Amino acid sequence: MQMPQGNPLLLSYTLQELLGRDTVQVELIPEKKGLFLKHVEYEVSSQRFKSSVYRRYNDFVVLHDMLLQKFPYRMVPALPPKRVLGADREFIEARRRALRRFINLVARHPPFSEDVALRLFLSFSGPDVQNKLKESAQYVGDEFMNCKLAPRAKDFLPADIQTQLAVSRELIRNIYNSFHKLRDRAERIASRAIDNAADLLIFGKELSALGSDTTPLPSWASLNSSTWGSLKQALRGLSVEFALLADKAAQQGKQEENDVVEKLNLFLDLLQSYKELCERHEKGVLHKHQRALHKYSLTRRQMLSTTVQSREPDAAEQLESRIVEQENAIQTLELRSYFSLYCLHQEMQLVHVYLPLTSHILGAFVNSQIQGHKEMSKVWNDLKPKLSCLFAGPNSSLTPPRPLEDGVSPQ
Repeated sequence: MQMPQGNPLLLSYTLQELLGRDTVQVELIPEKKGLFLKHVEYEVSSQRFKSSVYRRYNDFVVLHDMLLQKFPYRMVPALPPKRVLGADREFIEARRRALRRFINLVARHPPFSEDVALRLFLSFSGPDVQNKLKESAQYVGDEFMNCKLAPRAKDFLPADIQTQLAVSRELIRNIYNSFHKLRDRAERIASRAIDNAADLLIFGKELSALGSDTTPLPSWASLNSSTWGSLKQALRGLSVEFALLADKAAQQGKQEENDVVEKLNLFLDLLQSYKELCERHEKGVLHKHQRALHKYSLTRRQMLSTTVQSREPDAAEQLESRIVEQENAIQTLELRSYFSLYCLHQEMQLVHVYLPLTSHILGAFVNSQIQGHKEMSKVWNDLKPKLSCLFAGPNSSLTPPRPLEDGVSPQ
Protein backbone atom coordinates (compact mmCIF):
# COMPACT_ATOMS: atom_id res chain seq x y z
CA MET A 1 0.00 0.00 0.00
CA GLN A 2 1.24 3.47 -0.85
CA MET A 3 1.71 5.28 2.45
CA PRO A 4 2.91 8.78 3.34
CA GLN A 5 5.72 9.40 5.80
CA GLY A 6 4.45 9.06 9.33
CA ASN A 7 1.39 6.96 10.07
CA PRO A 8 1.35 3.95 7.69
CA LEU A 9 -2.39 3.62 8.32
CA LEU A 10 -3.12 6.57 6.03
CA LEU A 11 -3.24 6.18 2.25
CA SER A 12 -2.37 8.76 -0.39
CA TYR A 13 -4.06 7.56 -3.57
CA THR A 14 -6.12 9.45 -6.10
CA LEU A 15 -8.85 7.90 -8.21
CA GLN A 16 -6.77 8.43 -11.35
CA GLU A 17 -3.86 6.55 -9.81
CA LEU A 18 -6.08 3.60 -8.98
CA LEU A 19 -7.73 3.54 -12.39
CA GLY A 20 -4.32 3.84 -14.03
CA ARG A 21 -3.00 0.66 -12.41
CA ASP A 22 -4.61 -1.52 -15.06
CA THR A 23 -7.56 -1.87 -17.39
CA VAL A 24 -8.68 -5.42 -18.02
CA GLN A 25 -11.07 -6.44 -20.79
CA VAL A 26 -13.17 -9.60 -20.56
CA GLU A 27 -14.69 -10.68 -23.86
CA LEU A 28 -16.80 -13.71 -24.70
CA ILE A 29 -15.46 -16.24 -27.22
CA PRO A 30 -18.70 -17.76 -28.59
CA GLU A 31 -17.11 -18.95 -31.82
CA LYS A 32 -14.82 -21.24 -29.84
CA LYS A 33 -17.06 -22.83 -27.25
CA GLY A 34 -20.53 -21.65 -28.12
CA LEU A 35 -23.06 -19.99 -25.88
CA PHE A 36 -25.05 -23.05 -24.96
CA LEU A 37 -22.45 -25.75 -24.34
CA LYS A 38 -21.13 -26.88 -20.97
CA HIS A 39 -18.99 -23.83 -20.40
CA VAL A 40 -18.21 -20.40 -21.76
CA GLU A 41 -14.68 -19.17 -22.34
CA TYR A 42 -13.47 -15.59 -22.01
CA GLU A 43 -10.53 -13.70 -23.44
CA VAL A 44 -8.99 -11.68 -20.61
CA SER A 45 -6.66 -8.88 -21.73
CA SER A 46 -4.53 -6.77 -19.39
CA GLN A 47 -2.99 -3.43 -20.37
CA ARG A 48 -0.50 -3.60 -17.52
CA PHE A 49 0.90 -7.01 -18.40
CA LYS A 50 0.27 -6.59 -22.13
CA SER A 51 -1.23 -10.06 -22.03
CA SER A 52 -4.20 -11.89 -23.47
CA VAL A 53 -5.23 -15.22 -21.98
CA TYR A 54 -8.25 -17.52 -22.09
CA ARG A 55 -10.14 -18.12 -18.87
CA ARG A 56 -13.27 -19.94 -17.77
CA TYR A 57 -15.64 -19.04 -14.97
CA ASN A 58 -14.12 -21.63 -12.62
CA ASP A 59 -10.72 -19.97 -13.07
CA PHE A 60 -12.24 -16.78 -11.67
CA VAL A 61 -13.64 -18.81 -8.76
CA VAL A 62 -10.19 -20.17 -7.86
CA LEU A 63 -8.69 -16.67 -8.00
CA HIS A 64 -11.48 -15.38 -5.79
CA ASP A 65 -10.87 -18.18 -3.24
CA MET A 66 -7.11 -17.51 -3.24
CA LEU A 67 -7.69 -13.82 -2.54
CA LEU A 68 -10.03 -14.57 0.35
CA GLN A 69 -7.50 -17.02 1.75
CA LYS A 70 -4.55 -14.63 1.50
CA PHE A 71 -6.37 -11.35 2.20
CA PRO A 72 -9.21 -12.15 4.62
CA TYR A 73 -9.19 -8.58 5.98
CA ARG A 74 -9.49 -6.83 2.61
CA MET A 75 -12.37 -6.03 0.23
CA VAL A 76 -12.59 -9.04 -2.09
CA PRO A 77 -15.35 -8.33 -4.65
CA ALA A 78 -18.04 -10.95 -5.06
CA LEU A 79 -18.35 -13.06 -8.20
CA PRO A 80 -21.53 -13.29 -10.28
CA PRO A 81 -23.55 -16.51 -9.85
CA LYS A 82 -22.65 -19.76 -11.53
CA ARG A 83 -24.26 -20.79 -14.77
CA VAL A 84 -27.83 -21.99 -14.33
CA LEU A 85 -29.78 -24.39 -16.48
CA GLY A 86 -31.29 -22.69 -19.48
CA ALA A 87 -29.00 -19.66 -19.20
CA ASP A 88 -29.72 -17.31 -22.08
CA ARG A 89 -27.61 -14.72 -23.86
CA GLU A 90 -28.81 -11.98 -21.54
CA PHE A 91 -27.59 -13.90 -18.46
CA ILE A 92 -24.25 -14.71 -20.09
CA GLU A 93 -23.69 -11.07 -21.10
CA ALA A 94 -24.59 -9.85 -17.60
CA ARG A 95 -22.13 -12.33 -16.10
CA ARG A 96 -19.38 -11.25 -18.51
CA ARG A 97 -19.85 -7.65 -17.42
CA ALA A 98 -19.78 -8.68 -13.75
CA LEU A 99 -16.56 -10.67 -14.26
CA ARG A 100 -15.00 -7.64 -15.93
CA ARG A 101 -15.94 -5.45 -12.97
CA PHE A 102 -14.56 -8.04 -10.54
CA ILE A 103 -11.17 -8.39 -12.22
CA ASN A 104 -10.76 -4.62 -12.65
CA LEU A 105 -11.49 -3.95 -8.98
CA VAL A 106 -8.98 -6.64 -8.06
CA ALA A 107 -6.34 -5.40 -10.53
CA ARG A 108 -6.60 -1.87 -9.12
CA HIS A 109 -6.61 -2.83 -5.44
CA PRO A 110 -3.12 -2.02 -4.09
CA PRO A 111 -2.28 -5.28 -2.21
CA PHE A 112 -4.03 -7.51 -4.75
CA SER A 113 -2.33 -5.86 -7.71
CA GLU A 114 1.11 -6.90 -6.41
CA ASP A 115 0.13 -10.47 -5.55
CA VAL A 116 1.50 -13.38 -7.56
CA ALA A 117 -2.00 -14.90 -7.93
CA LEU A 118 -3.25 -11.92 -9.94
CA ARG A 119 -0.11 -11.89 -12.09
CA LEU A 120 -0.58 -15.59 -12.88
CA PHE A 121 -4.26 -15.15 -13.63
CA LEU A 122 -3.66 -12.29 -16.07
CA SER A 123 -0.50 -13.52 -17.77
CA PHE A 124 -0.05 -17.30 -17.40
CA SER A 125 -0.90 -18.93 -20.73
CA GLY A 126 0.07 -22.51 -19.92
CA PRO A 127 -2.32 -25.38 -19.20
CA ASP A 128 -4.30 -25.71 -15.98
CA VAL A 129 -4.09 -22.23 -14.50
CA GLN A 130 -6.17 -23.38 -11.53
CA ASN A 131 -3.43 -25.70 -10.22
CA LYS A 132 -0.87 -22.98 -10.83
CA LEU A 133 -2.90 -20.58 -8.70
CA LYS A 134 -3.29 -23.13 -5.91
CA GLU A 135 0.43 -23.94 -5.97
CA SER A 136 1.26 -20.26 -5.58
CA ALA A 137 -0.67 -20.18 -2.29
CA GLN A 138 0.91 -23.30 -0.80
CA TYR A 139 3.00 -22.73 2.32
CA VAL A 140 2.17 -19.03 2.15
CA GLY A 141 0.31 -17.56 5.08
CA ASP A 142 -2.26 -14.83 4.92
CA GLU A 143 -1.48 -11.12 4.95
CA PHE A 144 -1.29 -11.01 8.76
CA MET A 145 1.58 -13.52 8.75
CA ASN A 146 3.47 -11.71 5.96
CA CYS A 147 3.00 -8.08 6.94
CA LYS A 148 5.82 -6.64 9.06
CA LEU A 149 3.47 -4.05 10.53
CA ALA A 150 0.85 -6.60 11.66
CA PRO A 151 2.17 -7.07 15.23
CA ARG A 152 2.20 -3.27 15.68
CA ALA A 153 -1.14 -2.49 14.01
CA LYS A 154 -2.63 -1.37 17.33
CA ASP A 155 -0.03 1.40 17.61
CA PHE A 156 -1.30 3.10 14.45
CA LEU A 157 -5.03 2.91 15.15
CA PRO A 158 -6.84 6.03 16.42
CA ALA A 159 -8.27 5.80 19.91
CA ASP A 160 -11.82 6.16 18.58
CA ILE A 161 -11.43 3.53 15.84
CA GLN A 162 -14.67 1.75 16.79
CA THR A 163 -16.64 4.99 16.59
CA GLN A 164 -15.06 5.84 13.25
CA LEU A 165 -15.93 2.43 11.83
CA ALA A 166 -19.53 2.68 13.07
CA VAL A 167 -19.92 6.09 11.40
CA SER A 168 -18.25 4.77 8.25
CA ARG A 169 -20.57 1.77 8.03
CA GLU A 170 -23.61 4.02 8.35
CA LEU A 171 -22.28 6.34 5.65
CA ILE A 172 -21.46 3.46 3.28
CA ARG A 173 -24.91 1.98 3.85
CA ASN A 174 -26.57 5.28 2.92
CA ILE A 175 -24.36 5.76 -0.14
CA TYR A 176 -25.03 2.18 -1.25
CA ASN A 177 -28.81 2.63 -0.99
CA SER A 178 -28.72 5.88 -2.99
CA PHE A 179 -26.44 4.49 -5.68
CA HIS A 180 -28.59 1.37 -5.94
CA LYS A 181 -31.59 3.56 -6.77
CA LEU A 182 -29.54 5.63 -9.21
CA ARG A 183 -28.41 2.45 -10.97
CA ASP A 184 -32.00 1.22 -11.28
CA ARG A 185 -33.10 4.56 -12.82
CA ALA A 186 -30.10 4.59 -15.17
CA GLU A 187 -30.94 1.07 -16.32
CA ARG A 188 -34.50 2.14 -17.09
CA ILE A 189 -33.31 5.21 -19.02
CA ALA A 190 -30.91 3.11 -21.11
CA SER A 191 -33.58 0.47 -21.64
CA ARG A 192 -36.07 3.10 -22.82
CA ALA A 193 -33.56 4.36 -25.38
CA ILE A 194 -33.14 0.84 -26.74
CA ASP A 195 -36.92 0.29 -26.76
CA ASN A 196 -37.33 3.62 -28.53
CA ALA A 197 -34.87 2.43 -31.19
CA ALA A 198 -36.93 -0.70 -31.79
CA ASP A 199 -40.16 1.32 -32.04
CA LEU A 200 -38.63 3.81 -34.49
CA LEU A 201 -37.36 0.97 -36.66
CA ILE A 202 -40.80 -0.68 -36.74
CA PHE A 203 -42.45 2.68 -37.40
CA GLY A 204 -40.22 3.21 -40.45
CA LYS A 205 -40.82 -0.32 -41.71
CA GLU A 206 -44.59 0.15 -41.49
CA LEU A 207 -44.34 3.40 -43.46
CA SER A 208 -42.28 1.56 -46.06
CA ALA A 209 -44.82 -1.28 -46.17
CA LEU A 210 -47.61 1.24 -46.63
CA GLY A 211 -45.71 2.91 -49.46
CA SER A 212 -45.03 -0.45 -51.13
CA ASP A 213 -48.67 -1.57 -51.12
CA THR A 214 -49.71 -2.69 -54.61
CA THR A 215 -53.44 -2.98 -54.04
CA PRO A 216 -55.20 -1.17 -56.96
CA LEU A 217 -57.34 1.85 -56.21
CA PRO A 218 -61.11 1.45 -56.71
CA SER A 219 -62.69 3.33 -59.58
CA TRP A 220 -64.30 5.96 -57.37
CA ALA A 221 -60.84 6.92 -56.09
CA SER A 222 -59.20 7.14 -59.52
CA LEU A 223 -59.20 10.94 -59.39
CA ASN A 224 -56.77 10.73 -56.47
CA SER A 225 -54.54 8.04 -57.98
CA SER A 226 -51.68 10.44 -58.73
CA THR A 227 -51.83 11.87 -55.20
CA TRP A 228 -51.77 8.42 -53.63
CA GLY A 229 -48.88 7.37 -55.86
CA SER A 230 -46.84 10.40 -54.80
CA LEU A 231 -47.64 9.74 -51.17
CA LYS A 232 -46.55 6.10 -51.44
CA GLN A 233 -43.29 7.08 -53.07
CA ALA A 234 -42.57 9.55 -50.26
CA LEU A 235 -43.46 7.01 -47.57
CA ARG A 236 -41.09 4.44 -49.03
CA GLY A 237 -38.20 6.88 -48.78
CA LEU A 238 -38.85 7.69 -45.13
CA SER A 239 -37.84 4.23 -43.87
CA VAL A 240 -34.15 5.11 -44.35
CA GLU A 241 -34.39 8.09 -42.01
CA PHE A 242 -36.33 6.13 -39.40
CA ALA A 243 -33.73 3.35 -39.56
CA LEU A 244 -31.06 5.99 -38.94
CA LEU A 245 -33.06 7.40 -36.02
CA ALA A 246 -33.36 3.89 -34.60
CA ASP A 247 -29.61 3.39 -34.93
CA LYS A 248 -28.87 6.67 -33.10
CA ALA A 249 -31.27 5.78 -30.27
CA ALA A 250 -29.74 2.30 -29.93
CA GLN A 251 -26.24 3.81 -29.81
CA GLN A 252 -27.31 6.17 -27.04
CA GLY A 253 -28.82 3.32 -25.03
CA LYS A 254 -25.69 1.17 -25.40
CA GLN A 255 -23.46 4.09 -24.49
CA GLU A 256 -25.46 4.72 -21.31
CA GLU A 257 -25.26 1.03 -20.43
CA ASN A 258 -21.47 1.03 -20.82
CA ASP A 259 -20.56 4.46 -19.45
CA VAL A 260 -23.24 5.05 -16.81
CA VAL A 261 -24.84 1.79 -15.68
CA GLU A 262 -21.55 -0.14 -15.67
CA LYS A 263 -19.74 2.52 -13.63
CA LEU A 264 -22.61 2.56 -11.14
CA ASN A 265 -22.45 -1.23 -10.92
CA LEU A 266 -18.68 -1.08 -10.41
CA PHE A 267 -19.07 1.30 -7.48
CA LEU A 268 -21.91 -0.78 -6.05
CA ASP A 269 -19.72 -3.91 -6.25
CA LEU A 270 -17.03 -2.06 -4.30
CA LEU A 271 -19.48 -0.87 -1.64
CA GLN A 272 -20.92 -4.37 -1.32
CA SER A 273 -17.45 -5.82 -0.79
CA TYR A 274 -16.87 -3.31 2.03
CA LYS A 275 -20.13 -4.33 3.69
CA GLU A 276 -19.16 -8.00 3.43
CA LEU A 277 -15.71 -7.23 4.87
CA CYS A 278 -17.33 -5.64 7.92
CA GLU A 279 -19.44 -8.76 8.38
CA ARG A 280 -16.36 -11.00 8.09
CA HIS A 281 -14.64 -8.87 10.73
CA GLU A 282 -17.52 -9.27 13.17
CA LYS A 283 -18.34 -12.92 12.47
CA GLY A 284 -14.75 -14.03 11.93
CA VAL A 285 -11.89 -12.73 13.99
CA LEU A 286 -14.01 -11.09 16.71
CA HIS A 287 -16.16 -14.20 17.12
CA LYS A 288 -13.06 -16.44 17.30
CA HIS A 289 -11.54 -14.12 19.87
CA GLN A 290 -14.63 -14.29 22.05
CA ARG A 291 -14.75 -18.08 21.80
CA ALA A 292 -11.07 -18.32 22.76
CA LEU A 293 -11.64 -16.09 25.80
CA HIS A 294 -14.59 -18.23 26.86
CA LYS A 295 -12.56 -21.43 26.48
CA TYR A 296 -9.70 -19.85 28.41
CA SER A 297 -12.04 -18.90 31.24
CA LEU A 298 -13.41 -22.46 31.45
CA THR A 299 -9.90 -23.93 31.54
CA ARG A 300 -8.82 -21.55 34.30
CA ARG A 301 -11.79 -22.52 36.43
CA GLN A 302 -11.10 -26.21 35.74
CA MET A 303 -7.47 -25.78 36.82
CA LEU A 304 -8.44 -24.06 40.04
CA SER A 305 -10.93 -26.82 40.78
CA THR A 306 -8.37 -29.55 40.01
CA THR A 307 -5.73 -27.89 42.16
CA VAL A 308 -8.10 -27.77 45.12
CA GLN A 309 -9.56 -31.26 44.74
CA SER A 310 -6.51 -33.21 43.54
CA ARG A 311 -2.88 -33.27 44.45
CA GLU A 312 -1.76 -35.06 41.27
CA PRO A 313 1.00 -32.91 39.72
CA ASP A 314 0.56 -34.35 36.20
CA ALA A 315 -3.04 -33.18 35.92
CA ALA A 316 -2.12 -29.71 37.09
CA GLU A 317 0.81 -29.50 34.66
CA GLN A 318 -1.37 -30.55 31.72
CA LEU A 319 -3.93 -27.91 32.57
CA GLU A 320 -1.21 -25.29 32.99
CA SER A 321 0.19 -26.24 29.56
CA ARG A 322 -3.26 -25.87 28.02
CA ILE A 323 -3.67 -22.48 29.64
CA VAL A 324 -0.35 -21.30 28.21
CA GLU A 325 -1.41 -22.50 24.75
CA GLN A 326 -4.72 -20.71 25.06
CA GLU A 327 -3.04 -17.54 26.24
CA ASN A 328 -0.78 -17.62 23.18
CA ALA A 329 -3.80 -18.23 20.93
CA ILE A 330 -5.67 -15.36 22.55
CA GLN A 331 -2.68 -13.06 22.10
CA THR A 332 -2.49 -13.99 18.40
CA LEU A 333 -6.23 -13.42 17.98
CA GLU A 334 -5.93 -10.03 19.66
CA LEU A 335 -3.16 -9.07 17.24
CA ARG A 336 -5.29 -10.32 14.34
CA SER A 337 -8.23 -8.32 15.63
CA TYR A 338 -6.19 -5.11 15.64
CA PHE A 339 -4.75 -5.91 12.21
CA SER A 340 -8.28 -6.52 10.94
CA LEU A 341 -9.25 -3.05 12.23
CA TYR A 342 -6.12 -1.63 10.61
CA CYS A 343 -7.11 -3.13 7.23
CA LEU A 344 -10.75 -2.05 7.65
CA HIS A 345 -9.59 1.52 8.17
CA GLN A 346 -7.49 1.41 5.00
CA GLU A 347 -10.29 -0.20 2.99
CA MET A 348 -12.64 2.53 4.18
CA GLN A 349 -10.15 5.07 2.80
CA LEU A 350 -10.08 3.22 -0.54
CA VAL A 351 -13.87 3.47 -0.76
CA HIS A 352 -13.58 7.24 -0.31
CA VAL A 353 -10.89 7.36 -3.01
CA TYR A 354 -13.49 5.88 -5.38
CA LEU A 355 -16.19 8.42 -4.43
CA PRO A 356 -15.13 10.96 -7.12
CA LEU A 357 -16.25 8.32 -9.61
CA THR A 358 -19.62 10.02 -9.11
CA SER A 359 -18.47 12.96 -11.25
CA HIS A 360 -17.32 10.55 -13.98
CA ILE A 361 -20.75 8.91 -13.96
CA LEU A 362 -22.67 12.18 -14.10
CA GLY A 363 -20.39 13.52 -16.81
CA ALA A 364 -20.88 10.40 -18.92
CA PHE A 365 -24.65 10.61 -18.44
CA VAL A 366 -24.88 14.28 -19.41
CA ASN A 367 -22.56 13.84 -22.41
CA SER A 368 -24.56 10.86 -23.60
CA GLN A 369 -27.80 12.82 -23.43
CA ILE A 370 -26.32 15.85 -25.20
CA GLN A 371 -24.69 13.80 -27.94
CA GLY A 372 -27.70 11.54 -28.39
CA HIS A 373 -30.25 14.35 -28.65
CA LYS A 374 -27.92 16.34 -30.90
CA GLU A 375 -27.55 13.49 -33.38
CA MET A 376 -31.25 12.61 -33.24
CA SER A 377 -32.18 16.27 -33.77
CA LYS A 378 -30.02 16.44 -36.88
CA VAL A 379 -31.72 13.39 -38.39
CA TRP A 380 -35.19 14.77 -37.57
CA ASN A 381 -34.27 18.10 -39.18
CA ASP A 382 -32.95 16.34 -42.28
CA LEU A 383 -36.17 14.34 -42.47
CA LYS A 384 -38.51 17.34 -42.25
CA PRO A 385 -38.00 18.68 -45.83
CA LYS A 386 -38.77 15.23 -47.21
CA LEU A 387 -42.27 15.50 -45.75
CA SER A 388 -43.11 18.48 -47.98
CA CYS A 389 -44.32 16.29 -50.84
CA LEU A 390 -46.91 14.81 -48.48
CA PHE A 391 -48.72 18.17 -48.31
CA ALA A 392 -49.91 19.30 -51.72
CA GLY A 393 -51.65 22.68 -51.74
CA PRO A 394 -53.74 24.39 -54.45
CA ASN A 395 -52.25 24.49 -57.93
CA SER A 396 -49.71 21.85 -56.86
CA SER A 397 -47.88 24.35 -54.67
CA LEU A 398 -46.56 22.92 -51.42
CA THR A 399 -47.72 24.26 -48.08
CA PRO A 400 -46.43 23.32 -44.65
CA PRO A 401 -48.71 21.31 -42.37
CA ARG A 402 -50.77 23.18 -39.81
CA PRO A 403 -52.19 21.80 -36.57
CA LEU A 404 -55.53 20.04 -36.90
CA GLU A 405 -58.49 21.54 -35.10
CA ASP A 406 -61.16 19.32 -33.64
CA GLY A 407 -59.78 16.43 -35.60
CA VAL A 408 -60.66 18.05 -38.97
CA SER A 409 -57.99 18.90 -41.53
CA PRO A 410 -57.93 22.58 -42.56
CA GLN A 411 -57.49 21.35 -46.13
